[in-house]
Amino acid sequence: MRQARPYSAMFAGGVSARTGPHALPLARIKKIMKRSAGESSGVDGGGARMISGEAPVVFSKACELFIAELTRRAWAATLEGKRRTVHKEDVAAAVQNTDLFDFLVDVVMADDHDAMD
Repeated sequence: MRQARPYSAMFAGGVSARTGPHALPLARIKKIMKRSAGESSGVDGGGARMISGEAPVVFSKACELFIAELTRRAWAATLEGKRRTVHKEDVAAAVQNTDLFDFLVDVVMADDHDAMD
């Protein structure tokens, strides 16, 4: 009988039985997609009632790549501060120093104002 290789679980079942080979739960992504589509379309309160099975998979991968890139840049800010623990200030610095994350600047600034109050 053929033995399973150490990494075969990654291809056959993934991270867990709940999420498959995806690090993020697809059902949660689908729920967010449906809710977001309903908010943005002003016509009859309609939105995306039906979402194909492939769409959440693509969004899951995109989220993984986004989180990985933001983490790399926050880690660089952590190392500049001569620390080994990522703090929210490091994430804020990564957002503020990267043009790609300009859409998050308001979120980061709102967090800073909330922390000061």
